[in-house]
Amino acid sequence: MASRGDRPGFGPRLRVGAAVLFASACALMFVVPAGASAANGELDCNGQSPAQHAVRNSMACTDIRGFNNESNQNTWDGRFYDNGEYIGHDEPDMTFLSSRHGSGDEVTWTETLPRDPSAAPTVRHPGSDVAHWFELSVAPWFSMAICDSNSYPQTPCKPESDSNAPAANDSGGGGSAFMEMQFYPPGMAPFADSTSCDNTHWCSALTIDSLECTEGFATCNTACEEPVNFGFIQRNGVPTGPPSPQEADLQTETQNSQTLLMNPGDQLRVSMYDAPVPGGGGAKAFKVVVDDLTTGQSGFMQASAKNGFQNTSISNCSGTPHNFQPEYNTAAKQNIIPWAALATNISTEYETGHWEPCTSVTDPGTYTFSGGVTDTYYNTCNGPYETGTENKSEEPSDAFCYPKGDTHGALHSAPDTTTGCMDDLLQNGDLDFDGTPYYPEWPTGQNPTSTFPGSFVQQLPTSGGSQYDKFFIQTDLALSESTCSGTTTAGCSVPPPGPGDFYPYWSRVGSRDGCVLEFGNVHSGYGVNDYGQDAQYGSDQIASLGYPEYEGPVMDNSCYSRHGHRRY
Repeated sequence: MASRGDRPGFGPRLRVGAAVLFASACALMFVVPAGASAANGELDCNGQSPAQHAVRNSMACTDIRGFNNESNQNTWDGRFYDNGEYIGHDEPDMTFLSSRHGSGDEVTWTETLPRDPSAAPTVRHPGSDVAHWFELSVAPWFSMAICDSNSYPQTPCKPESDSNAPAANDSGGGGSAFMEMQFYPPGMAPFADSTSCDNTHWCSALTIDSLECTEGFATCNTACEEPVNFGFIQRNGVPTGPPSPQEADLQTETQNSQTLLMNPGDQLRVSMYDAPVPGGGGAKAFKVVVDDLTTGQSGFMQASAKNGFQNTSISNCSGTPHNFQPEYNTAAKQNIIPWAALATNISTEYETGHWEPCTSVTDPGTYTFSGGVTDTYYNTCNGPYETGTENKSEEPSDAFCYPKGDTHGALHSAPDTTTGCMDDLLQNGDLDFDGTPYYPEWPTGQNPTSTFPGSFVQQLPTSGGSQYDKFFIQTDLALSESTCSGTTTAGCSVPPPGPGDFYPYWSRVGSRDGCVLEFGNVHSGYGVNDYGQDAQYGSDQIASLGYPEYEGPVMDNSCYSRHGHRRY
């Protein structure tokens, strides 16, 4: 995707130094006073802040939409630009709907974590290589809309109220943040500059992304466009380091002895809801509890001021201790985060399109963390997944790339299990679609094969003990396709225009108790409904939404047991 400088009327390309970008922030009357934030932090999840060095430059950020009728330094062609750079990426999503009281602010998921093949990943034959989950999705997650009056569109937000919903054209409504309860697969540590906590366990975190822009992206503070609060799920509920955008450091992004580690194959119950803050005088804040039903261990994290969570001022990027709370009461279709590319509140999603395997990596660079810790990465991937036909103006770097066996210097991680790249340094994903996720190396069922991993197995979510009434499937894939114009459906496609000619999809699989959700390439076997595979994503809704977004029809959420009885 072109940077802002490549667009008509915007002058020279803006991949320049911090001085020019910071001058742009001052021109908008948004400045960061001395002492308002640390030199390192997460004021911009996309790593583009000119005022602060990102602690982790490979965050799984919330994708931001654009507005086709708005052309300024922040949005053009239906796409959003952060400091002149397109920062979109690929997020296939299944959203659940209900008008039942409490369905928008309390949800429980039960899932079984997938297992990888016993063999290590291979890099020989794209489409039939041995693949592990860290190659397919850097962060499967569950979502919920969160109140933040300091976030887009910079208006008051009443917690747990449907009055916050934007109008039909996504204007107005309450200030909205996006909560992603993320899971991180094993195999590519360390988490601070890659994907995993270690090589054998899954770990997880509560993240909340806000957006420091006014309605229609008329103005944004370029120093803190997408600030993120981050906290690992901990057995004692205490963050590993400061979770706020202003104060996050290397410890924030590094697990400790209290971090909940989970085994492949473990069954989990994930509960998300508003809860009293201990010692908070009756105040409440959003909380996630993860119960590992296999090991009996539990962990939690609460997005409270007491835990160090802060929201961000659009005027100067300073933080204020804040109790984040759910935004909506119900999961009605209009109850969404109006600035996010995915039109959702309650959903399951697979952050994908970030990984490319390599036989070797070249062109080294150095990344510096807080405290002066450094790590060597590489910019160029070599191997069979690089076809030689890539458009380097769309994907100028493959970084962050690491060789097999890398222990990441002073970070002292477990050795990387394969050579490959995260595609996250100069863009937020695999924009030429030539990595593992765009080949049919996805699960074909619940159990791993000798080549492909097994699927996540998710039971249908519940709220107050009841299932959701409806669901629909969507993806923001088209936003990242350079062939997709942003004004018409021409050049937009699922799967995307890459050599693998594949895009993963959801399937419902019948079981004794009804059905479960699987994701990948599950299309055969007893009781499998794959909803037409890629046809489940529907059509590009540019005409109605104002930006490229595939969205399928709203469908009934019921399923049937093997005995033919309808279950809810």
